[in-house]
Amino acid sequence: MLNIGIIGVGTVGQSVCQILEDNKDIITARAGVELNVVSGVVNNLSKERDVSIKLTNNVDDILNDDSIDIVVELMGGVEQPYDIVKKALEKGKAVVTANKALLAYHRYELQEIAGDTAFEYEAAVAGGIPIINALRDGLTANHIESIRGIINGTCNYMLDKMINENVEYDVILKEAQELGYAEADPTFDVGGFDAAHKLLILASIAYGIDAKPEDILIEGIENIASEDIAYAKEFNYSLKLLGIAKKKGNKVELRVHSVLIPNTQMIAKIDGVMNGVSVVGDKVGETLYYGAGAGGDVTASAVIANIVDIARRGKGSPMLGYTRALEDGLTLASKDDIETKYYLRIKVQDKSGVLSQVAKILGDKNISIETMLQKPLNDTHANLLLSTHTCNEKDIKEAMNAIESLDFVDGNIAMIRIEIGRASCRERV
Repeated sequence: MLNIGIIGVGTVGQSVCQILEDNKDIITARAGVELNVVSGVVNNLSKERDVSIKLTNNVDDILNDDSIDIVVELMGGVEQPYDIVKKALEKGKAVVTANKALLAYHRYELQEIAGDTAFEYEAAVAGGIPIINALRDGLTANHIESIRGIINGTCNYMLDKMINENVEYDVILKEAQELGYAEADPTFDVGGFDAAHKLLILASIAYGIDAKPEDILIEGIENIASEDIAYAKEFNYSLKLLGIAKKKGNKVELRVHSVLIPNTQMIAKIDGVMNGVSVVGDKVGETLYYGAGAGGDVTASAVIANIVDIARRGKGSPMLGYTRALEDGLTLASKDDIETKYYLRIKVQDKSGVLSQVAKILGDKNISIETMLQKPLNDTHANLLLSTHTCNEKDIKEAMNAIESLDFVDGNIAMIRIEIGRASCRERV
């Protein structure tokens, strides 16, 4: 028998207890040993919970209990969970966590502390999708060329509604909050921070990049307007919030932002609150992982899969999957060095010479226009909607600044990156 202590018996913690009870026979058969939840830690002992385990509000009751083999951390946050997980590992207890924020900041320190003590975290990224296992084990033979992930269901649901049902941002945000997809303060989701934490975990496994959220480009979906939706439809794009990792030479781009992506790509077809991750390996080509990214039972399923894995093999392998640098000299690319296509929405006075002056500024930066639409707003103003061929982030930002200074341009330019993707090795043959 393996004894388990759960720190944070909320929605996911309760689901872990219930699934272990409901599916006890098959889980025991697959684990090879009975899994027994001994106790759980909660902040409020008076709150009713649908579990039959002993509850405490003192985390030391689990950390100092020598009979507990596995600690499951589900409390959220960063520094307090770090201290708790560190103590558990130092005591030789295996750890399973669903805490992406913890890993976004402390994954390398925790790998060093864990050593050969099992530390698993499948539920921290994309809920029920086994993307951690796929990257760490299934794609071991490959250099990872790129990762593109829809890894925040809230944003995917909102953008799907905006583009398919012509719902305005403020309206769909309120609906998402009422449905429980978005928090009262939705910044963590709609601002891209949740997706960024998850991307950093995936990038560590794929590339060995030790970056923090502050080091990478993070943008949300707050500024998407109806004009951008219309452009997407006009040119057969979907609108998604993607976490993107791309290796180019000895540099790795890491970025989270809204993108226009061709409707023909498989990842563009992932709708609603679902998650999906595309991984391109140099030998296997493109693989796509799809499923539910959040929810009590979904996340608990991934947590229990980790517990079963620990039960099967005992001691752990390195939590990130390696013990030395993956590739010599591989470093994080500067935000300025991003290369992609761009969509620009420019509010201009509707008069002659506008397009030529905009085109000249872009041309001076070696940026060529791929498509262009002009949509009248009223008798005096229009929106100029254009896309570029592939160019450099620094160049497009400088061009945008120069265009905004023109006397016929009103307000700031809206920009969305266009993610064409990269053909897999099979497609290139």
